[in-house]
Amino acid sequence: MHSDRRRPYRALGAAAAAATLLLAAAQANSSSASADTEPVAEPRAAQDVTLPPAHAGFDYQIGGPYTPPEGVRVVSRDHSVQPAEGLYNICYVNAFQTQPGAEDSWDSDLLLRDKTGDVVYDGEWKGEALLDIRTPDKRKRIAKKINAWIDSCAAKGFQAVEPDNYDSYDRSKGLLTTGQAQDLIRRLSGHAHSKGLAIGQKNAAELATSRKDNGLDFAIAEQCGEWKECGTYTKAFGDEVFVIEYTADGLATACEGWSDQLSIVRRDLDVRTPSGDGYVRETC
Repeated sequence: MHSDRRRPYRALGAAAAAATLLLAAAQANSSSASADTEPVAEPRAAQDVTLPPAHAGFDYQIGGPYTPPEGVRVVSRDHSVQPAEGLYNICYVNAFQTQPGAEDSWDSDLLLRDKTGDVVYDGEWKGEALLDIRTPDKRKRIAKKINAWIDSCAAKGFQAVEPDNYDSYDRSKGLLTTGQAQDLIRRLSGHAHSKGLAIGQKNAAELATSRKDNGLDFAIAEQCGEWKECGTYTKAFGDEVFVIEYTADGLATACEGWSDQLSIVRRDLDVRTPSGDGYVRETC
């Protein structure tokens, strides 16, 4: 886990205008037993789900849609926009945190608060409040809202969904656990599969070994080159890994080790459109 991981500013409008695996496993086991009394949600098996083409040209457009560059076959876009015609489209939803400044769109009690009652924010990214996933009831209510977005993804013609901030426990000041996160992701994966959508694991390399139990079909890995995590994802997902780097060094490392197997792209942190200042898109 890397709490200082760079992650893009995910607000669509604004962008467009080290724990070990053993520790994580121990957290998951202990948290699911101590955090609540409801059994962990069981993911529904994937049926009639189409996985993204492996080792295909990939573009990350969660900051705003634009005509995909030549050679791109897989695109990730925000759930509020339309998919790219003729390509494999992944639908981005911010599932474990609010969008920047969007706290009022959630029930107040679903915002994570510390012992003083203050809302806990992601320290890296511009006003994203963490969602409180500590009880079964709250996870159920959060899942209901996210699953409505997933319904919209399916209705628009997306083929897959990307629930972001699965690893919010790593930025929660110790308030959230991996077990709680996995329970919520199972609620989302089961619903996505019921709508005919594949679902990706976003980051959280330490949970990759549990991907089948959690109903996850592929991985979207930010900075796995920079953090030397690409191998962890490939052991769990094979070549169904889509890599996003944000630095030249990270891209170089990812390309050196994995360009013959994985889909790799470098983007700018604000995931701008080509018309925006600071737009960056590079591949191997």
